[in-house]
Amino acid sequence: IINMSSVVGVTGNAGQANYAASKAGIIGFSKSLAKELGSRNIRTNVVAPGFIRTEMTEVLDPKVVKGWEDGIPLKRAGETEDVANVCVFLASDMSAYVTGQVLSVCGGML
Repeated sequence: IINMSSVVGVTGNAGQANYAASKAGIIGFSKSLAKELGSRNIRTNVVAPGFIRTEMTEVLDPKVVKGWEDGIPLKRAGETEDVANVCVFLASDMSAYVTGQVLSVCGGML
């Protein structure tokens, strides 16, 4: 099981209390499922993207985007492929001993 959350579910963010709470809820739910389903060899993990370039972010002011990117240690927005690659890893046997984890795909912005 791969659930999608957000780095905001880990860090919180001013003005986004409701969003942060819902994303943190996904994390807690997933960690509980990992403990409940592990004995059946069912793994449950969370992917927590940061600022990812999507159709939704294309409408943002480029100056705002540049400011956010400057605050990310890798100095760029993530791409949807960055998130997809982590999901492929979690769905594969390469992660056979990984459960109950939150994998942040955020360029280090935590």
